[in-house]
Amino acid sequence: MLKNFYIENYGCQMNIYDNEIIISILTKNNLFYVNNIYKADLVLINTCSIREKAEETIYNRLLFLNSIKKKKKFFLLGIIGCMAKRIDSKFFFKKKILDFVIGPDKYRELPNIIKSFNNNDNRYFYNIILSNEETYSDIFPTKLYNYNKVTSFVTISRGCDNMCTFCVVPFTRGRERSKSPNNIIKECNKLYNMGYKEVTLLGQNVDSYLWCKKNHIKKKIIKEKNKTINFSQLLEKISKSLPNMRIRFCTSNPQDMSLDVIKIMKKYDNICKYIHLPVQSGSNRILKLMNRKYTRMEYIKLVELIKNIIPNCSLSYDIITGFCTETEKDHLDTLNIMKYIKYDFGYMFCYSHRKGTYAFKKLKDNVPIIIKKLRLKEIINLQRKHSYLKLKKYINTIQEVLIEGISKKDNNYYFGRNSQNSVIVFPKNKSKIGDLVNVKIISNTSATLIGELKN
Repeated sequence: MLKNFYIENYGCQMNIYDNEIIISILTKNNLFYVNNIYKADLVLINTCSIREKAEETIYNRLLFLNSIKKKKKFFLLGIIGCMAKRIDSKFFFKKKILDFVIGPDKYRELPNIIKSFNNNDNRYFYNIILSNEETYSDIFPTKLYNYNKVTSFVTISRGCDNMCTFCVVPFTRGRERSKSPNNIIKECNKLYNMGYKEVTLLGQNVDSYLWCKKNHIKKKIIKEKNKTINFSQLLEKISKSLPNMRIRFCTSNPQDMSLDVIKIMKKYDNICKYIHLPVQSGSNRILKLMNRKYTRMEYIKLVELIKNIIPNCSLSYDIITGFCTETEKDHLDTLNIMKYIKYDFGYMFCYSHRKGTYAFKKLKDNVPIIIKKLRLKEIINLQRKHSYLKLKKYINTIQEVLIEGISKKDNNYYFGRNSQNSVIVFPKNKSKIGDLVNVKIISNTSATLIGELKN
């Protein structure tokens, strides 16, 4: 009989949240979570498909786990999450490495799968059907991943309708659908009562959040103002409901970021002054090829609008370098938009062809890997310079910091973040994890602020 289960996570914040949903489902069905893979009867690999490297890591990991499986009399191994639809399940089933594969909308089936195995049904399970309705609204996630109870994720929507040509998310997570605002607020309130001090609202595109009482599938909504709630309204409801809790959100899509959201951010002090605003490229030609529904100038105007309304708002980005047919001029356009905006920090990657996407089917991945890496290096070096200068401006200022944990480099130091999402380290003194403290900034690196507690 299966008793203990273990989850190994790869990927984004959404996967971390999904882990907590799965733990809640399984523990309610009399299974016990363990944090040691060798003590588990059931091992779940929560997968990511956003980049090719992530998939390669998981394939290699499965081969290693198979060696453990061969040594144990009773050991089930399952793939869950985004990679479920892309994995070569026939190969792994034939080799008897995997016992089941289920997609991100089928976690409720786990108890039935386990029951079937307990009843000695040896058939393999494979269910990757995506849902137009599943949001797991009625399941409160079990919080085992943050023992300090300081920050937590809350998913407000699932899936994506944008169909960027490089992205697998619409195919692995399905169409966009929004969770009930009442359930979101209820979950946030429960987290606050448990002692959490900060919540990050998650979605593949939080700005396009739209709830209708009759039907929360966006494409079927009758857009009557008195019957729908959009993201700015949701953000305000949560902020009013929890005035003593910090609120963040991720990820924003430039084409859906509204003036109302920016104004709500300014209005409420407990909404952190930080926006992750993926640009992907500074070239209009590449943006069009990517099916990003904004131009370079429209993006810049949005950034200027944000800065005019919230001058202290920090910005980060995603950039993909070496996309199909990218020229040196396109690359220079990307460097130039970085120089103009001067982001606080960013996430940058080399493009990799993803099977199933429009780019894979219709566009040539013709930028040599050596060129991709050289361009990536230029982007990283430029961002380090900008990050250092941005953080340097905090020196001699007092920052309100939420203490999240002990510094990995020095046990005598805490780390936390300010409203702008800057990481700050400082001596422990008498403070404790979860406290909001004032810290005077005395120095910085390109990634971190160093400070001292202000009495």
